[in-house]
Amino acid sequence: RHPWVFSGAIERVAGEPAPGDSVVVCSSAGAFLAHAAYSPASQIRARVWSYDEAEAIDAGFFRRRVAAAVALRRGIPGLRGAASLRLVHGESDGLPGLVVDRYGDTLVAQFLAAGADAWREAIAEALLAECEATRLYERSDADVRALEGLAPRSGPLRGAFASAELEIEEGGLRYVVDFAGGHKTGFYLDQRDNRQRCRELAHRREVLNCFCYTGGFSLAALAGGATSALSIDSSADALALARRNAALNRLEGAEWLEADVFAHLRKLRDQARQFDFIVLDPPKFAPTAA
Repeated sequence: RHPWVFSGAIERVAGEPAPGDSVVVCSSAGAFLAHAAYSPASQIRARVWSYDEAEAIDAGFFRRRVAAAVALRRGIPGLRGAASLRLVHGESDGLPGLVVDRYGDTLVAQFLAAGADAWREAIAEALLAECEATRLYERSDADVRALEGLAPRSGPLRGAFASAELEIEEGGLRYVVDFAGGHKTGFYLDQRDNRQRCRELAHRREVLNCFCYTGGFSLAALAGGATSALSIDSSADALALARRNAALNRLEGAEWLEADVFAHLRKLRDQARQFDFIVLDPPKFAPTAA
């Protein structure tokens, strides 16, 4: 029951399904295995929607899956009352190729596979209905779409947007998020628990944050009592926003460096500079669904 069917595992295809079309996956003996989304351009030729033969893949299907994802987050004690969170996480929620983050009344979605892209409008309606949100911004501009034969797409999908930025709060810290021009959906909401763990471990430590983006782990470390945090990224825009976030929270001890991380790590090695705590972002902690 792995949700991906690779091209090399397919004996034959009946008909000529188009990108994103729903197909029935059968065993070599002809027995039903799954309903899936077809992607002729991808090595992942089909992504499973459902293992229930009686389940129709229609607008109601996506409404139910989105509702289940929202209900799951509402049942997690640590997320109750959270205004910002990862709302849909692809295959984990039975919605392959779809990632949705929530920032209060604003949803930011990535449609990364042919199936999710084909049902884009139905999914958008389901998201707004189940989340009682009024705005949905699309960030389907990741490189992985090219592997699906899809062009990049980014911009408002539902509602009006007066700004490309918004402010969120996490663990008492405030962050400005560039959901229109930042990485992916703007902020790594799925690393909430890891930022908190970093905060717990950072007291009286000198911290090195590699690929720091807008400084989430650096700020968490400083809020946890770190004596300093050297944060490195190659993006000037990301570092500018990181500095704004540090100022917003009145945190001291931050050093921001625009550089190639690997080259600078070699320089630090040659200088024999020591750190107590190192974060690689994305960090090497266990990922979380929330």
